[in-house]
Amino acid sequence: MPKEPRQRNRDNQPKGDTLTRNLVLGMVGLVVISGVIFTVLDRQSAKKTDFDVAIEKVDAANNGPILNASIDPADDFGIAFNKGTLPKIEVWEDPQCPICKDFETEIGDYLDELVRGNQAEVTFRMTSFIGRERDPNESVLAANAAFCAADEGRFLDYHKAIYTVQGAENSGTYLAPNLLEIGKRLNITSTAFQDCINNVKYSNEVKTVYNSMPKYNVEGTPTVFINGTIWQRSSAEFKLDEFRAAVEAAK
Repeated sequence: MPKEPRQRNRDNQPKGDTLTRNLVLGMVGLVVISGVIFTVLDRQSAKKTDFDVAIEKVDAANNGPILNASIDPADDFGIAFNKGTLPKIEVWEDPQCPICKDFETEIGDYLDELVRGNQAEVTFRMTSFIGRERDPNESVLAANAAFCAADEGRFLDYHKAIYTVQGAENSGTYLAPNLLEIGKRLNITSTAFQDCINNVKYSNEVKTVYNSMPKYNVEGTPTVFINGTIWQRSSAEFKLDEFRAAVEAAK
């Protein structure tokens, strides 16, 4: 016997509360998709986090006076201050070298004091042996930027900032936008400085420093000479009092 229309319509309706079920499934799917999106974004932003945090410590308020360096091809492009003053200190370093950062953290302020007080001839030899198989080589880019800052009379300030923001090897920390941002934070904003960074003006000079390492019997960084003799620290740590005593003894 044919069913009444009302009964037929009731039979054609979906069984159970499918509307609620579909809403719940949709919401669950949205949460999952949102989680994936936020995870991807978090991972992308994490690449910038270390630099973004570190760059906040770089401030022109900490700049010292303008100080010009001597850069002599005959001296294999060492960045030298107070030529002819004794004692004579030479510092070999690679901007990506984490131990060089340790040296800068413990000894850097004292070297600045020696330079700005005309108490020693201090030569910085910015070399680039870390990550040489990578392109671009961020050691070259950062060392080049230090030369660019020397042109502006701001080597010491920029040199300190390089180690303040140092990241993992070839992580992108020392690519041009970040190197320019360091300069901006230090009020180094001339067109000449920007062109020097973007065109890697001193790449050949940086490579010359690297190629001269065997000539000076330098096998790694940091290597420090005081009056031509390698400074040998007594432990894995850099101790300011120990280094200061060696410098004073050499005067």
